[in-house]
Amino acid sequence: MEKEELVQLSLLGEPEPPAPPSPPRPPWETAGTLEELERLVGACRRCRLRAGCRRVVFGEGNPQAALMLVGEGPGQAEDEQGRPFVGAAGQLLNNILAAAGIERSEVFIGNVVKCRPPGNRLPLPDEVKACRPYLEAQLRLIRPRIVVCLGALAAQTLIDPAVRITRERGRWVEKDGLLIMPTFHPAALLRDPSKKRPVWQDFQAVLERYRGKEVTPDKTPGL
Repeated sequence: MEKEELVQLSLLGEPEPPAPPSPPRPPWETAGTLEELERLVGACRRCRLRAGCRRVVFGEGNPQAALMLVGEGPGQAEDEQGRPFVGAAGQLLNNILAAAGIERSEVFIGNVVKCRPPGNRLPLPDEVKACRPYLEAQLRLIRPRIVVCLGALAAQTLIDPAVRITRERGRWVEKDGLLIMPTFHPAALLRDPSKKRPVWQDFQAVLERYRGKEVTPDKTPGL
C-alpha cells in the first residue's frame, strides 16, 4: 500500500494495516547458557568444515571467566580430543599461563572456528563468517573483561580485518566493552622462539589488568 493511501486511511479513521512480523532471531542469539549454545554448535552445518572434522571443539573453562583466550581453529590433537589447545601449542600456552600465575581452569579458551580445517590450514573467510556468531554468543554469555587474541585471525575477527599482528601485538584495544590484547599464536613461538619474549611481555600486561595491580617485568621464563 502506498504512503499516500495510508495517510488517507488515517484521515478517514480507518486503521492502518498491521506491520509485518519481525523475522525470528537466530538460535545463537537466543541461547541462554553455554550448554545450550554448545548443543547448537554441535549440530551446526553452516560450513564445509563440519563434514571433515572428527569432533567439534566448542571451548572450555570458567563460564564466568574475566579473561578469555581466543585462537584460530582446532588442530589435529584438538580434533581428536574435542578440547582446545591440547597439542604442542597448547602445552606452550599452559606454560605461559602457569608462568603468569594464571590457572587454566579460571579462564575460558576457545577458537574463532570450532571445527578443524583440512591439513591445519587457516580457516577461509566464509568459514569464519559462518562460525563468528558462535564466538560472539560465547562473548555475550561469558562476559569477560579481557580477551587475548592469539594470532592474526583472532585479532582480525574481533578487532578489525586490517589488523597486522606484527604491528598491533602488545597494544590494548577497547571495543564493544572489551579490553582486547592481540599477541602471537603459540604455534608461531614454536616456529620462531624469538617471539617468546614479546608474548611474555604481552601476558604481563594482561596480568596487570587482570589482577588489577602493577606487575614487575621479569625476564622471559623458560617457556
